Amino acid sequence: MPKISKKQKVKEKKEEVQEEVDVIEPLDEEAPLEMTIPEDWTPKTELGKRIVAGEVTDINYVLDNGYKILEPQITDSLLNLESDLLLVGQAKGKFGGGQRRVFRQTQKKTREGNKPKFTTVAVVGNKDGYVGIGLGKSKETVPAREKAVRNAKLNIFKIARGSGSWESDSKDPTSIPYAVTGKCGSVEITLMPAPKGKGLCVEKECQKILALAGIKDVWSKTQGQTKNKINLITACERALRKLVSTKMRAKDTQTVSYQEGAEKIVQ
Repeated sequence: MPKISKKQKVKEKKEEVQEEVDVIEPLDEEAPLEMTIPEDWTPKTELGKRIVAGEVTDINYVLDNGYKILEPQITDSLLNLESDLLLVGQAKGKFGGGQRRVFRQTQKKTREGNKPKFTTVAVVGNKDGYVGIGLGKSKETVPAREKAVRNAKLNIFKIARGSGSWESDSKDPTSIPYAVTGKCGSVEITLMPAPKGKGLCVEKECQKILALAGIKDVWSKTQGQTKNKINLITACERALRKLVSTKMRAKDTQTVSYQEGAEKIVQ
């Protein structure tokens, strides 16, 4: 039999590989992502039944039309959420120097004795324009945490992002389009646009909220009794809600790279 040279063998292998590559079909990159509906979920509301039936597949349709979310599985089906607990309590320590913790404990004096109660604040978000904050109370720690996460999913809302800082020419919506202020009790917080790469210059618990909302750069200014973390968190939430409710001229949306939710608005 005639001898086959090494060059011919390499050439034949390349042709075989090329034939296998030609058989592979190209991936459809524009195919929509499938919703992950919980298997053990039996919807009780009309909105939940429409989601299971496949009639509603976008969270923007729910929020823009003013539907009230009464089941946490609705947000689980439409968004890939991450959750975190905020440090709103403090353990006992010498001279008030106790370590921060996620539960704030209060007690009620009765004839039977002291009745403790635990309060927890949770935050959920997809790091792409959607965030929710919830508060839970219970006589035990685990139910309080579960209530907080559940309420956070029910209170989901979308924010607006942009690049409103005069110190940066970047068009990436890593910050906010304009300054907003929120107030709760004596606590007042102002969030201001920051240049790209500056980071979150804000209190640590507010950093968790902004990070899960998808904001990467921001300046902040606070006033009042900021040691009351629940009031500070509520003020931060009210400031974030103003990002969407504030009206903006159409010609300025491109200037600040205005982006509402996960969709970029171009006019």
